[in-house]
Amino acid sequence: MQAAIVARFLVFSLFLSSVFSTVAGAATLTPDFAKLAKKLKPAVVNISTSKTIAMKKRQHPGGDPFQEYFEKFFEAPHQQPRKQQSMGSGFIISDDGYIITNNHVIKDADDIKVKLSDGREFKGEIKGRDDKLDLALVKIEAKDHLPVAPLGDSDKMEVGDWVMAIGNPFGLSQTVTAGIISAEGRVIGSGPYDDFIQTDASINPGNSGGPLFNTDGEVIGINTAIVAGGQGIGFAIPINMAKEILPQLKESGKVTRGWLGVSVQMVTQDLAKSFGMETEQGALVAEVMKDSPAEKAGVKGGDIILEYDGHTIKDMAELPRRVAATPVGKKVKLVVLRDGKQVPLQVTVEKLKEGAEDEVAAVTGDRLGLKVTDLTPERAQHMRLQGEKGVVVTDVQADSLAEKAGIVGGDLIREINGVRIASVKEYSKAIAGVKKGGYLKMLLRRGEASLFVALRID
Repeated sequence: MQAAIVARFLVFSLFLSSVFSTVAGAATLTPDFAKLAKKLKPAVVNISTSKTIAMKKRQHPGGDPFQEYFEKFFEAPHQQPRKQQSMGSGFIISDDGYIITNNHVIKDADDIKVKLSDGREFKGEIKGRDDKLDLALVKIEAKDHLPVAPLGDSDKMEVGDWVMAIGNPFGLSQTVTAGIISAEGRVIGSGPYDDFIQTDASINPGNSGGPLFNTDGEVIGINTAIVAGGQGIGFAIPINMAKEILPQLKESGKVTRGWLGVSVQMVTQDLAKSFGMETEQGALVAEVMKDSPAEKAGVKGGDIILEYDGHTIKDMAELPRRVAATPVGKKVKLVVLRDGKQVPLQVTVEKLKEGAEDEVAAVTGDRLGLKVTDLTPERAQHMRLQGEKGVVVTDVQADSLAEKAGIVGGDLIREINGVRIASVKEYSKAIAGVKKGGYLKMLLRRGEASLFVALRID
């Protein structure tokens, strides 16, 4: 009997040992954020800016003849230009003082001050900026070598990986928050090359331009956007996208992007079946621009671009990003699906023209069951819409919210919830900003008539 008790005791001891070992193993999965923060905070900076805001003149009602008198003696103090202050974050990428931040942090700034973690302040100089990716390169002059935040590889990050953000939310310098990557490849309607990392690490106003670190202490994202009124959802630009344009920002202060010259749309499940495809992938060419690189290479409307420069195109949004990052003049191999067969083509990428930033992704689908495209001068002339602004409905899905609201192909969407719409980018941003259960009020132009329609987002 004594032997049995000893045996049971040994079994129980082994059980406890296993439990404690499991708990200890689980504990080791949590990174040492205290150690990471202590090491990385010196490379994170506070950026404060000021800019002059011109005040609009007040108009005295009724065209009063004493208008000038009132302006001079009563309203002059209200019309003086004023200074607007703002704050953001950034991080040092070279020991000679180059700093990455968001373009919206320093845009139109008259004065830029950069404050280091040790309290030193420097005057910042803008060396380059790119509004399409919302990135800027700032330089400070320091006598000594500065601490640097190493750049990682955002392509290696996966949903569920631990991340840590450091920044200056609400002006509270050197704030550290932690969480995980909750999604990747997010498109939030902020620009033509959206491809955000989504994280639940707290990001607030003032965090903009600050770094998102992995557990190895490497920057894998630039904190950029939040969902208004939301909690636990922040967005960061993948660092690999920034690394692609950094040499151009440093060298010339701006970014030159590649241009293919096609309008593309998403390959839906129904479209994939109609083309004999087993999966929804690639970018469906809706239109080929005249005299464009794509036309010269033999790309046709109805082609589905499956590969670009050796990369498989998983969805429509991936193509514009890859084309934009291609050096001008480079010969690139395309693989398109045409009449059920894969056809190889070679295209020479040209420079993206000013004002043509949305051409490569001019047709887009959305949660309403609509596909829309920009109203180009050629389309405006064809549709007798010269002088109008908006986006043109190219397709309405059957039994969709849009169809139920009475929207038809050829309608011109001029306003959404009272906001004028002039491009696909503005349209996407307006749609994305409406939460589930909310309403959309659209002003349409149909033929010679204008009409309103309302849709409730399910």
